[in-house]
Amino acid sequence: MPGKLQRKTADPLEEDALADFKVGVDNVIFSVDTDQNRLLVLLVMRHQEPFVGYWSLPGTLVRQGESLEDAAYRVLSEKIRVSNLYLEQLYTFGGPDRDPREGRDAYGVRYLSVSHFALVRFAEAELIADGVSGIAWYPLSRVPRLAFDHNEILNYGYQRLRNKLEYSPIAFDVLPEVFTLGDLYQLYVTVLGEDFSDYSNFRARLLKLGFLEDTGQKTSRGAGRPASLYRFDAAAFEPLKDKPMVFI
Repeated sequence: MPGKLQRKTADPLEEDALADFKVGVDNVIFSVDTDQNRLLVLLVMRHQEPFVGYWSLPGTLVRQGESLEDAAYRVLSEKIRVSNLYLEQLYTFGGPDRDPREGRDAYGVRYLSVSHFALVRFAEAELIADGVSGIAWYPLSRVPRLAFDHNEILNYGYQRLRNKLEYSPIAFDVLPEVFTLGDLYQLYVTVLGEDFSDYSNFRARLLKLGFLEDTGQKTSRGAGRPASLYRFDAAAFEPLKDKPMVFI
């Protein structure tokens, strides 16, 4: 009679070890300079290994008792002073080879980045120079090779910005309270490119949707005809918020 099948007891030494993580946040902070038609991203210079001398996205490790959102806001407050901004969690980057410190750490600690995406008003944004770390707005078209996987994080953030402009009122978080349709159009052109829509179609579509309130005021710039000033009506936008491709 064959013997009973013996169940093998798992040997903990043969099982894969669980990863030990340190968690950080990296912020992709965009701003739109409509005067010079530039989409900008905030970069800081690293002055310590790894990647000493490289530009990187502003980031930090999360402290004890600190939420991810609080850490993201802390990074912002340490690098920039701004009254109006949009911030949301972007994506988690945790590949095993994203940080060279992992291979040098005796305990095999992995470095995980919970990235955040922010959009700030360029005219009001004041950079904070600490006298040690370089900090600068870089045109997106001129961003160099960044530290870690920050070029990948930046590209992901740029795609999120483009998508948000298509279906959400994110632009109104960084425009002044009152603005012209030309101001709004220029912001979209700077981010999406001049071929996304012509001005006449853009203007007609937005006015038809009905969430822009005409203030009855006009502004005069240069020799052209005075332009009407509008403000965003959040209540009027509410029924449209879940509909794709609202703006273009």
